[in-house]
Amino acid sequence: MNDRLEKAALSRADLNLIAQWIPPKSRVLDLGCGNGLLLKLLRAEKSVSGYGIELDTEKVAACIENGVNVIQTNLDEGLAYFDSDSFDFVVLSLTLQAMHKPRELLEEMLRVGRNGIVTFPNFAYWRNRTQIALRGKMPVSRELPFKWYDTPNIHLCTIQDFEVLCSELGFSIDQSVALRGDGRQSPLLNWLPNMFGEISMHKFSKRLS
Repeated sequence: MNDRLEKAALSRADLNLIAQWIPPKSRVLDLGCGNGLLLKLLRAEKSVSGYGIELDTEKVAACIENGVNVIQTNLDEGLAYFDSDSFDFVVLSLTLQAMHKPRELLEEMLRVGRNGIVTFPNFAYWRNRTQIALRGKMPVSRELPFKWYDTPNIHLCTIQDFEVLCSELGFSIDQSVALRGDGRQSPLLNWLPNMFGEISMHKFSKRLS
């Protein structure tokens, strides 16, 4: 990854590694793509092709301004309009926790794509645990900035929760990384990712039978 891509990707802590995980000339579907930054960067630097899916009208307009092919729709309605194995990678970045049907969406990701990449805030992060244990309140943090009554995050999970679900679905986790909220890594994250990771990243695929 060159300096231009790295500096731009670091505006979101997880985008740097996502970009590294996707090979050149891949076909990519970015779910909840926001302003289309990831696809724009991947297209410019790795000749990637693909689509973004976004519900928010202003973000859809930003995608169009960025030259990204975007479809405006609700992810909870599924991906039925895409054929099986249409993409090399399907990305769901910091959106899983806001889905009404996360299990079904993960299954759809590996129907339309050969590989999935998911990132999400780790609810088991030690500061979240401390706020619950010592203050008796739902945690508010850099990665979970909303109050309990106005949060879009309806299915918070931990790294262990996600890994158990992947096993139940018959998915193989090919790579996983825990990050601090600023995108940095440390020995503590390698030692106890479910305790010290603020953001969890997983690349997964269908388990070979």
